[in-house]
Amino acid sequence: MIIRHAQAAISGPPEIFVKKGSTISLTCSINIHSTPPSSVLWYHGQSVIDFDSPRGGISLETEKTEAGTTSKLLVTKALLSDSGNYTCMPSNATPASTVVHVLNGEHPAAMQTSRANFKQQMSLVLALSLVAVASIR
Repeated sequence: MIIRHAQAAISGPPEIFVKKGSTISLTCSINIHSTPPSSVLWYHGQSVIDFDSPRGGISLETEKTEAGTTSKLLVTKALLSDSGNYTCMPSNATPASTVVHVLNGEHPAAMQTSRANFKQQMSLVLALSLVAVASIR
């Protein structure tokens, strides 16, 4: 008999970039079918997210189905202070985390650098491919 431990997973990449003022949307799925978690807590850093905080604009929607449990965290009008590590912690499963970066501006330098590095890498792959094809002939 194989015993599988329930695992939470946050959909999307391990790092999320959002523009200041937009909505942060995080969806956590828990793959347990027999006993759904009695609760799913969300943490921002080391603190449990307080849905009644003065900040406002934070909501949680949790759905329990035969396929498992899904918990969706929404943080509207993202502030720079909303950046950080977010963890979905079900009562009976391994937690999952993601890092959210709230950026001040339309074209963040970090994303531009990633695109520039990608273009450089693709140019190098193309050049090496052409050299390899030329050497075969």
